[in-house]
Amino acid sequence: MRIRLFILACLAVLSAHANPVDQMLERIDKGASRKFKTELVKSDKDFFELDQSGARVVVRGNTWVNIATGVNWYLKYHAGIHLSWNGMTATLPATLPPVTVRERHETDLTLRYDFNYCTFSYSMAFWDWERWQQEIDWMALHGINMPLAIVGEECVWRNMLLKLGYSEEEVGRFIAGPAFLAWWEMNNLEGWGGPLPTSWYVRQEQLQKRILARMKQWGMHPVLPGYAGMVPHDAREKMGLDVADAGLWNGFQRPANLLPTDPRFGEVANLYYQELTRLFGKADYYSIDPFHEMGDDSSIDYAEAALALLGAMTRANPDAVWVVQGWTENPRQQVLDALPTDRLLVLDLFSECRPMWGAPSVWHRPQGYGDHPWLFCLLENFGANVGLHGRIDQLIDNYRLARTHPLGKHLKGFGFTMEGSENNPVMFELMSELPWRELSVTREQWLKDYVRARYGSDDPDVQEAWRILGATIYNCPVGNNQQGPHESIFCSRPSLNSFQSSSWSKMRNYYDPDDTRRAALLMASAAERHRGNNNFEYDLVDITRQALADQARVQYQHVVADYKAFARKAFEKGAQRFLQMLDMQDQLLGTRREFRVGTRLAQARRCGTTAAESDLYEWNARVQVTTWGNRYCADTGGLRDYAHKEWQGMLSDFYGLRWRTYFLTLSREMDRLSRPDPSMLGTGDNSRKTADELFQMALPQEVKIDWYAIEEPWTLSHDAYSPQPQGDPVDMAKKAVGEFLRD
Repeated sequence: MRIRLFILACLAVLSAHANPVDQMLERIDKGASRKFKTELVKSDKDFFELDQSGARVVVRGNTWVNIATGVNWYLKYHAGIHLSWNGMTATLPATLPPVTVRERHETDLTLRYDFNYCTFSYSMAFWDWERWQQEIDWMALHGINMPLAIVGEECVWRNMLLKLGYSEEEVGRFIAGPAFLAWWEMNNLEGWGGPLPTSWYVRQEQLQKRILARMKQWGMHPVLPGYAGMVPHDAREKMGLDVADAGLWNGFQRPANLLPTDPRFGEVANLYYQELTRLFGKADYYSIDPFHEMGDDSSIDYAEAALALLGAMTRANPDAVWVVQGWTENPRQQVLDALPTDRLLVLDLFSECRPMWGAPSVWHRPQGYGDHPWLFCLLENFGANVGLHGRIDQLIDNYRLARTHPLGKHLKGFGFTMEGSENNPVMFELMSELPWRELSVTREQWLKDYVRARYGSDDPDVQEAWRILGATIYNCPVGNNQQGPHESIFCSRPSLNSFQSSSWSKMRNYYDPDDTRRAALLMASAAERHRGNNNFEYDLVDITRQALADQARVQYQHVVADYKAFARKAFEKGAQRFLQMLDMQDQLLGTRREFRVGTRLAQARRCGTTAAESDLYEWNARVQVTTWGNRYCADTGGLRDYAHKEWQGMLSDFYGLRWRTYFLTLSREMDRLSRPDPSMLGTGDNSRKTADELFQMALPQEVKIDWYAIEEPWTLSHDAYSPQPQGDPVDMAKKAVGEFLRD
């Protein structure tokens, strides 16, 4: 046994010192590392360089991450191979295309961040090590050297609270379930989705240690979660602490905020960092977001609170830097004024749309973040919603402005701060490349190069499809502040005025639905030439999905108009066509694993060590993408369908059920209105109504349906949904185009 442990320890040491680029290349394609020569070169400037040595491609850089970025650049723009969330492996040619002219790229943006707290719940709640390994490879390929790393934070809190006198049962009522940990970590709610079984803590602790070890092998600087002052809402009664009551958030009980003036503040904060360090070590950066999405509280001295939080962090690591999200009211001016400029790094969270660093915006701050360093961040997606969306011109223009504006002198890097990943790869590719490119880059030329790299060819029909998309749905204009993708009408709670699906999207039309239809037609016309190309087939399905959803929105308007006109035959025919489009969408999305609800549910269930645990995790997964919370949260709190997913299985059984119920109810309402109302014959309540009241009754009325009663059973069920694709994506896309998208 001792010999075996010694061997394993030696292997771990060797792995830690191995070339991470070579290891990544072997995961991409076995034998790929022999086709490259990597050279780690000391330099004060971040760079990567492409060169040739015999039959091998040479990639130089001053860090392993920069070398990986160079590998990615070579694969895209020399070999026509694009690695993406929809495919992290490839078959490289036996002999790689040679680099005929040495190519060098440099950047002074040395900090490159990844992840929003929400990403860890909306996208990554149930990831295992294999999936995390792919993500870390993706990060390295895209230049990320400063990822947020909050997996296992619940383990720190459990240990900490037990030492503070809380019982396991009380801890279970405080810490949220797997799909809702992000909002617990951001001080928004307590306990929802829990309690977590002991096995979950064991799993997450082990997983985080593997994640951190791999990140450090790459030379990345993981951002660990710092202490933001959160305590359970009953901390005053339980421990006699002086706390500020945070109230409710979308109907959920929020944790309290421990005031820095409390004599035990240092004790609690120190205990947190002791447990964090014991489990996961120290960090160069700590993410701390106090008073997240809270109105100002006159009882809180924000400057004093900031200094107390900084003091606790620097006691844990004297050299650490505080990372804070630039979002709504945070960081408050009092905090900026109180903290040294070398101790705070601000993530300008939504730079492509609502920058706060000083550029014109609805969240304009005339002086930005003062002299504090900050990162230009791409948010792009809210709720991990499915849908094409982007702001290419805004992203390029805002980035260019940040690089040339006087307030941009403290810009230190960029960040990906999406609430959900694994969507719209084109936008993340663009953001990752901007620091390595000249400021003169244009949407038109960049998209042409992207399409050629993504599919490994220069098909004119495909180029035209992307030209249309780049000028329309991927070019959301200045002034439109919608949050994330243009949402599918299929996912909306039905009404006579259905538009957006989630209550927070601020969605507004900005492109003609004929634009996505034309793009889908062009992609379908080229489909046979690209059959078997993984990236093409993924995009073909996604673009056809968007076009079908956009045409269904038009169809919905016709159905509503026919109902209001009491055109019964037209209504029945139109409603039937809408449901046929929904069914077609379900079949289309079923051809790709990425768009199947069974993929997410299978991930969740695999986390359990017992049937009961798997059921709990599946419930978490189902609730998050539907009602989000309980009845109050769904109907009143405002989070219902916030994380809606246009996925196979959900379309047929969840969204389809809502629409079938609604159209049937409208049909019955027309039946009722076509028969004499006995109460109008001089008896009943209507006989006492005024003429105006009777006139209003004659107008089309919204029918009343208890939607939560229809939605909740799906969240509680355990119907099996397979993650395995069914059908051919090319054949199904062509069928969808032929039946619903032709002129």
